[in-house]
Amino acid sequence: MSRLPSGLARRLPDKDDVADRLYGLGWATVRTLPEPAARALGRSIADQTWKKHGKGVRQLEANLRRVVPDASPERISALSRAGMRSYLRYWMESFRLPAWSERRVRLGFAPDGLDHLDVPLSEGRGVIMALPHLANWDLAGAWVTTELGLPFTTVAERLKPESLYDRFVAYRESLGMEVLPHTGGAAFGTLARRLRSGGMVCLVADRDLSASGVPVDFLGEPTRMPAGPAMLAQHTGAALLPVTLWYDDSPVMRGRVHPEITPPAAGSRAEKTAVMTQALADVFATGVAAHPQDWHMLQKFWLADLDPAKDPARRGTEAAADTPGEPRTPGAPPAAGEGPPAEVGP
Repeated sequence: MSRLPSGLARRLPDKDDVADRLYGLGWATVRTLPEPAARALGRSIADQTWKKHGKGVRQLEANLRRVVPDASPERISALSRAGMRSYLRYWMESFRLPAWSERRVRLGFAPDGLDHLDVPLSEGRGVIMALPHLANWDLAGAWVTTELGLPFTTVAERLKPESLYDRFVAYRESLGMEVLPHTGGAAFGTLARRLRSGGMVCLVADRDLSASGVPVDFLGEPTRMPAGPAMLAQHTGAALLPVTLWYDDSPVMRGRVHPEITPPAAGSRAEKTAVMTQALADVFATGVAAHPQDWHMLQKFWLADLDPAKDPARRGTEAAADTPGEPRTPGAPPAAGEGPPAEVGP
């Protein structure tokens, strides 16, 4: 096999450079499109990606079969197509959000259950808003800073290349968020300080990135979820409020703030964390089951998929057939601890 001249090889962009340029192009161009054109573009990309039936779509369908276990193959296929449209709606909205007017942001989200914020805010307590990968959490965050006038802090995993990570941080900061890198224990300490001073923290918390999360049952199967939200609530006395989001047929995203999850009266800190994280998982599962097409989980999620050896019933060829692809390719939309998707993008 012939090799490229060294000078030419140095000039060719690598995969990270290409990803950075693609997302830069998305932010630079999609935001300038009229909204109907952006929606049509997103739907077209979603349908094309769905038809290719690549790793991400196959993994989405494997996850949907857990969420809707009695669904026919035709129903799963329809849900995965709707899921890809929801996923690309997220991206089209996110590319355009920094250019939206305050009025457009306010009109773009209609949540219920805001009264659950009243008590902790009136008491000067911190608030932890914990969300699953449903619909558009960036839009919900922009609405909180714009409509409610409440700044908040979140966490993002460091991406490669660094320039792409910087784009995501600048994007979220432009929406009024404080973004901390997901590295070591420093983020936890900063989040705790924000909460003790009565601030708000928002975390996407349905998928454990540490491989050392809290074991939970999610829709009848074991997985892990991050311990952070429950631990922060115990350390700081902040209110832990689950939030679920979904789309309907209108341009307005819907959402619900659920009642506070409080620490049990008895038990060790680890036992309390386990109980609270399971309660959070139960709320998330209810939201995902009600709106499966809006759960942007294109990655392996359950332990049986992440490590088939942990589930003897799914070992061997059956597990391999149900769980194509690598655990983190493609990814869910970038949120707390998430990077950009590898398979989908303008």
